[in-house]
Amino acid sequence: MAPKSTINNASPSPFFSIPTLFLTSTLLFTLTLAFFFFLFNPPHRFNPISSSSSQISQNPLSSNSIKVFVSDLPRSLNYGLLDNYWSSDSDSDSRLGSDADREIRTTHLFETFEFPPYPENPLIKQYSAEYWIMGDLMTPPEQRTGSFAKRVFEVEEADVVFVPFFATLSAEMQLGLAKGVFRKKVGNQDYERQRKVVDFVKNTEAWKRSGGRDHVFVLTDPVAMWHVRAEIAAAILLVVDFGGWYRLDSRSSGGNSSDMIQHTQVSLLKDVIVPYTHLLPRLILSENKKRETLLYFKGAKHRHRGGLVREKMWDLLVDEPGIIMEEGFPNATGKEQSIRGMRSSEFCLHPAGDTPTSCRLFDAIQSLCIPVIVSDNIELPFEGMIDYAEFSVFVAVGDALKPKWLVNHLKSFSKSQRDGFRRKMSQVQPMFDYDNGHPGGIGPIIPDGAVNNIWHKVHQKLPMIKEAIVRERRKPPGVSVPLRCHCT
Repeated sequence: MAPKSTINNASPSPFFSIPTLFLTSTLLFTLTLAFFFFLFNPPHRFNPISSSSSQISQNPLSSNSIKVFVSDLPRSLNYGLLDNYWSSDSDSDSRLGSDADREIRTTHLFETFEFPPYPENPLIKQYSAEYWIMGDLMTPPEQRTGSFAKRVFEVEEADVVFVPFFATLSAEMQLGLAKGVFRKKVGNQDYERQRKVVDFVKNTEAWKRSGGRDHVFVLTDPVAMWHVRAEIAAAILLVVDFGGWYRLDSRSSGGNSSDMIQHTQVSLLKDVIVPYTHLLPRLILSENKKRETLLYFKGAKHRHRGGLVREKMWDLLVDEPGIIMEEGFPNATGKEQSIRGMRSSEFCLHPAGDTPTSCRLFDAIQSLCIPVIVSDNIELPFEGMIDYAEFSVFVAVGDALKPKWLVNHLKSFSKSQRDGFRRKMSQVQPMFDYDNGHPGGIGPIIPDGAVNNIWHKVHQKLPMIKEAIVRERRKPPGVSVPLRCHCT
């Protein structure tokens, strides 16, 4: 019997099988969903300076650079100040003269520079961030391939507006020539320059569009732009710490209170803590030698404000074996002494002076001398990018003032721990370098140096700054909102 044909007896197949129908419907649903998503959520970009912008970037930190527009201040407010400095009488005040500066004046007496050198006087040099940041922005584009800050020449393209005022140099020149009028306005050349800067930028469309929130000022000297701080409070301020922005609460305790009240002008939400310029040369780890001294300090014993703690610590430590406490400053006569002291000591003391920080901390890092930071409240550069606890010892003020406590605490660190601190310190040393080794600061910068790290920190602040600009724009006319920058 012949077998039955399976072909003739099979039931007819449908045009689409069930799996095929399922896949087809899923694809149609996905395409429809994608169409509506792009229809109602078009891609957009946000520019804080453009008044027509209505959207905020969902990922404002995705860029590999920060776009910087340089405000068109006259040269007299930056490099012109250096011309005036080098043509001044070097012996009129200690602030305006040092052995190195006198040598520069003598060597280049009849020369003119488009980009003059910055003073070597340590009182001024320690605050030279303004010079190196400006030098990077003034460097030709083809030499700036390693710079995180991309200079743009249309303000509408910028993330931030850099205000190129050498505020520290202006203040120090005034203090050197006529200190008695510094807190006054009449006869104060520094105040006149501050006024020119603020009047200029506040009249620009960029300032009016953002309320100055995207403008960057370098105020490394604690008294820089002292008279106009309230007017630039909304801007991004590059400062070495917040010590210069405190005031005594004279309304309590009959005016004798030492409590500090923080101004509303500064906040870690918008401002950037930058390093002092170190005054001592770098010691590389392979050249480190045996250190015979436990703890070293060189500086003034008598200071104001938080410096009162320094005086008490001095009296506790000055006679302790293995500890060196020296009066002085690393100027021409004390620099070599400071180098020897820091390089031959395990730890370097960093108590507060007139302000919470000083260049001493960064000299210690360059000398591979483990910093001992005595403070209950201190702001440090690049936190979040580096962890100071990996190479520093932090001590509460109350503990530091207990007899023998600090000495015993430092002795408790093993050689292995101290060596580990120094290895980590050697890795972060370049982060605090400003000097690029080029005349006038014009040339390629150190890729992982201070200037790039400062711009990285400014870049991190952009989301909050952009949000503040948007909030300000939608505020009804005539409404005033008090400044509230208390968050740390």
